[in-house]
Formats: sequence, C-alpha cells, structure tokens
Amino acid sequence: MVQKYQSPVRVYKYPFELVMAAYERRFPTCPLIPVFLGSDIMHEHKSEDGSLHMVERSCKLNVDAPRLLKKIAGVEFVFFIQKNTLNWKDRTLLIEAHNETFSTRVLVNETCSYSVHPDNEEWTCFEQTASLDIKSFFGFESTVEKIAMKQYTANIKRGREVIEFYLNELISQGITRIPRWTPGASGGYHNVLRNATSGHPCGMEGTGAELEQSTVPGLLTAEPGGHNLGSDPDGDKLEADYIQRYLGQLTPMQESALIHLRQWLQETHKGKIPNDDHILRFLRARDFNMEKAREMLCQSLSWRKQYQVDYILQTWQPPPILEEYYAGGWHYHDRDGRPLYILRLGQVDTKGLLKAVGEEAILRHVLSINEEGQRRCEENTHQFSSPIRSWTCLVDLEGLNMRHLWRPGVKALLRIIEVIEANYPETLGRMLIVQAPRVFPVLWTLVSPFINENSRRKFLIYSGNNYQGPGGIADYLDKEIIPDFLGGECVCNIPEGGLVPKSMYQSDDDAETSDHIRLWTETIYHSSYVYKGAPHELTAEILEVESVITWDFDVLRGDVVFSLFHSKRAPEVHQKDSASVATPTTSCINVQVIDKNWVLGVDYRRLEAPLVCKEGESIQGSHVTRWPGFYVLQWKMNSSSSGSSIARVDDVLASLQGTSHKCKVMYYFEVLASEDFRGSMSSLESCSGFSQLSGITNNSNKSHSGSLISR
Repeated sequence: MVQKYQSPVRVYKYPFELVMAAYERRFPTCPLIPVFLGSDIMHEHKSEDGSLHMVERSCKLNVDAPRLLKKIAGVEFVFFIQKNTLNWKDRTLLIEAHNETFSTRVLVNETCSYSVHPDNEEWTCFEQTASLDIKSFFGFESTVEKIAMKQYTANIKRGREVIEFYLNELISQGITRIPRWTPGASGGYHNVLRNATSGHPCGMEGTGAELEQSTVPGLLTAEPGGHNLGSDPDGDKLEADYIQRYLGQLTPMQESALIHLRQWLQETHKGKIPNDDHILRFLRARDFNMEKAREMLCQSLSWRKQYQVDYILQTWQPPPILEEYYAGGWHYHDRDGRPLYILRLGQVDTKGLLKAVGEEAILRHVLSINEEGQRRCEENTHQFSSPIRSWTCLVDLEGLNMRHLWRPGVKALLRIIEVIEANYPETLGRMLIVQAPRVFPVLWTLVSPFINENSRRKFLIYSGNNYQGPGGIADYLDKEIIPDFLGGECVCNIPEGGLVPKSMYQSDDDAETSDHIRLWTETIYHSSYVYKGAPHELTAEILEVESVITWDFDVLRGDVVFSLFHSKRAPEVHQKDSASVATPTTSCINVQVIDKNWVLGVDYRRLEAPLVCKEGESIQGSHVTRWPGFYVLQWKMNSSSSGSSIARVDDVLASLQGTSHKCKVMYYFEVLASEDFRGSMSSLESCSGFSQLSGITNNSNKSHSGSLISR
C-alpha cells in the first residue's frame, strides 16, 4: 500500500532570502537531525545572471532500524539524491528527493517548496509532500513501512525547529536582512550569501524586531475562515498555526489525513463542504483512517442534504408541548470551556411526549440541540482562543423509574442514538450522569451496545449523592454554575418537565397527518439502485420548448455514468424492484423506461455527452429543451468499475455475496419554465454556518449544448 503525506502550509515570518540562508546552514551536515550524517555535492549549476542556482547532492542517512534487519539488507546506511532548484528572481526553492539505496524494492519520493507568501512578501511559506511505496523487502515489508513512517514523521517535527534555530543564529550574528537579487549583481550577491551561510556578519541592515513587525494587518491572524492562502489556484490550503490554534494538536499524519480528505471533498462536492472541524470529527471517529472516514462522512452529508439539516436552526420551531415538558437546556460551560447541556431525564414523560408530538418531532428537536452544540463550540473557540471541539452533557436521573422503560420509548431512544452516532461523531466531550437509581442498569444494558466505544469512555456515572463528593461534578463544573437542584446555588432556567396531560395526546389519525412528522419525513430527494445491465431512468414530458430540466444528485455507492436522451415516442415504465429500503419513508426502486428493442439514433437520441460520476460526487446541472417530447435521465453503472472507486474490505465481501454489481444514487429533478429557472436551484447551492465554500465552486461549471453540468 502506498503511504502518502501532505503537510499544511508553514509560515515563517521572515523574508525568503533570510530563510534560504538559514536553510543552507543545514549542509553538509546537520547536528540537529542526527540521522543526517552528511552530504556531497554531485552537480552544481549557476545561471550567468546569478538568478538560478541548481545543486544536486548525495545525502547519507542512518536509519534507526533493528540490527538484524540491517544485516539481512546488507547495509548500514541509506543514500538519497536531493536536487535543489533555487530561483532568486522568482524567490522560490524547489526540493526534490528520492532514495538511491534499494530503489528497486522501495520507492521514496519527496517534494518540498519554499515560496513568498502570496499576501505578504516579507513572509515565507513552506510545503511538503511525500510518498512511500514498498514493492518488496525480504519479507519485512510491514516492518520497513512502520520504521520508515516513524522516522519520517519524527523528522517532519524537527524540520521547523531546525530552520528557526538557524534563523535565530543568523540574527544573533547581526544578519537580519539580506538584499534581494537584482539583475547585474550576480557576483556581489553570491558573496553576500556566502558570508551569510558561512556564519560571518556582513553588515546588513535591519533588526529582528523589524522582521517580526513587518506584517500586513489582519493577515493570517489564525481566525477560522482566514487561514487560507488566497492566491492558490488549487483551492484553499490549511496553515499550520491555524490548525494548532483552532483544531488542536495533530500529528503530522493526522494533519495529512485532514488535508487529503478536505482536498477530495473540494474536488467532488460542488458549492459547499463541511468546515475543517466537522471533517476532523469524522476522521477521529475512524481513527484517522482516510477511507473509513470518507465513507462515513459522505453518508452523513447525503443524509444532511436529503433532510435539509443544515437549515434546522433557522427552520425548526419546537411545538409548545416540547418547550414546556422537555426538561433540557443549555447552561454556561464546564471548566474546559465546553458548552454545557443539562437534561433532567428523570423528569421527562417520554411516553406522554411521544404520544403528544410523535417520534419524528422529538428526533428533530434532538438534532437541533446537536446543531446548536456545534455552533456554541465555535463561539467558545473564539472566546477562549483554544480549540473547543465538543460539549458536555449533564444528565440528572432523579425520578427515573420503570415507566421510562416503556418499549416504544426505548425504541425511539435507540433510533435517536443511532442517528446521532452516525452524524455527530466526537461531539460529546463528557457525559455526567448523576443520581442514577436502581433501575438505571437495566436502561444502560439496553442502550450501551448502540453507543460507540469512544463515546462510552466519556461517561461518568454517579449513583445517589456520590456526585457531590471527591471526583464528583465539582471537578468538572465551577461551583457557581452547579444547578440548585443538584445542591448548587445557581438557578437553572430549564423546564421542569412533568407528566403531559392526556388531553394533549394525538389520536391515531392526527399522528398520521401531523405537521411535525411531515417536517421530517417529506423530502424532495429520492434514492435508487443502479444495477449492472439495469440502469435507472426517469422521464420528463416536455410540451413547451425552452423549458429547463434541472437535476441534482449524489453518488452514494459505486461509479455511474449519467446521460440525457430525447425521444418522440412515449416510453413504458419497467420497475425492477422495491425491496431495498434506504430510509423509513423512501424506497430504492430501479426503473427502466427505454425499451431494449429501441435503437439509439432511430427511436431515441443522446443529448448530453456521458458524464462519469465517481462515488461520493455531488452533481448539479440543467438542460434547456429544444423540442417537445420525452426526455430521459439515465444513471448507468460505469462499465469500467463495478463497485466503489476505492477498494475496501466491505466491497470485497459484498462481491463474494453477489452484491457488488449495484450502485446507489440519491437524486432530485424538476422541469421549469425558462423564465422561472434563474435562482430556482440557488437554495441547493446556498451556504450555511455548517459549511464553507469549496475552492472549485466557481470553476466547475461545464456547458454542453445549452446545458449546465457541475460537480
């Protein structure tokens, strides 16, 4: 398996020329990097005007590997070839390195670059990418991979420290500014650089204080949303200081996983992608396994889109019964700055609420609480200037009894847990359960298997009054915010709950037509499977020319080919199956309308060039009709791929069970009059606080013969 690494952007608040002088001091040896034993120049070239300097070195490294492995390999040291291309005119340094030792068995490639910050010419940016591909190594491939990755990540951590060490050394010697290259100054310029890199003061002007203060106001202040380097043509790039301040401490490989998943989303999802903290939650939930986190996140994004969860804080208004009888609410924050939510579960009449408002309304209310929790985490991150990624929940079980174990109520609770676990991973920082009664172990036995192991480790359970002693809630909450009903002095503005009057219960007929249920279950999106040899097809009958057919779909599984056809003949509908259910309300039905006896070019014709859509991609598009008749939207399995675009164990097992020849799409389409088209899809592309605009949004539109297709 190929291991890849992508660094965030490091920013040195020093001019490019000074950073280059510090970089050159690493050669021919670098005591700060013990594995780097020395280097010899193999080839060197300077342009006539002195603007270009190319150096090729052979670098000797000592690998920290077991003695037995070195003996089997027959080497004590490994050699790398490093090629540096320094352009003084453009103020860039490109470093390319690859291994010379065991190059037929192990492929190591690394590319680094130093360049001027796009918004501040007094700052220098550094980026680094690398790949490791072990073809064979005497049967020790796994061991070699672990050794290589461990040593490489250790050197990554040291890289910035080394540059900063030599920068400080230069400044201590009075070298605080090096003049830029100018045409015709080649000889004198190289003398200046030689003095700087050899450690002799050369009477240059400037002070370290001037360098630190030579900033552009408001630039890279590590504010969320202001961390990207705007002139990057490939989209936003994460800056290392921003990650540390607002996302927390990450290892180099964890940073790399975040960057890779973020880049993948920018390439495949048009318009909006989750913010960095949200992506990071899914990576943490899957132990930074890129493929597993990607699959989990894509399923959640489709779920959010299908049920318009991004807008729940703006659109959801709890019924008055919930506001009065749901005994929960937000209450300041804990000692770590996490938002604190208090739920007096023992005072909640679960049976009464379910019969009064229905399960869907309660689920939607819980989702709004989770969305509000994420918003408060962002606010607290700003307030405390420290990453606040999760919130604390304090659950008071006083009053919990057997009536809370009512079977429909437990079933609803398990469904809520399942939805939250799948779509809000790593949002719970700590769960404080107090005054647990004797009946609690029964409830815990029922619900704990549905809670992720990482989440279960965050539960602290106190029976009776144990929460008031050492190790109790006072260790996590400031004394002045402990609620009065738990022995504190703070008045907690949370509904007291209580029994819901039976007069507020819905009848069976009311429950079926409840507005609260319709708010959750109705959606404009539908799902369908696409089988090998059985595409999914939809028909739109057009009576007036210049009508506009618009579509919006997500590829949930496998790779598909999307096409648009036109026919004057009325197609017949052939339904394959309706057995598989994607959601409680939406069936996955495969439909074909193009008769197998029809001939392309005779009975019907293609209007759109086939568009290959990869798993996880989000596609929006439209077509302006030119003729009346029947227009067919078709999703067909990509013949070059019979499953997921990324091989996984689950896919292999599925293929053994005969289910790999199946893709899945979630789609929506409508036909509009031409005068109504503009702005009709804007709601599908709008941005909310949950999301940030993808870097490819404005560059992804592709026009095809009067149509628009966007990824």
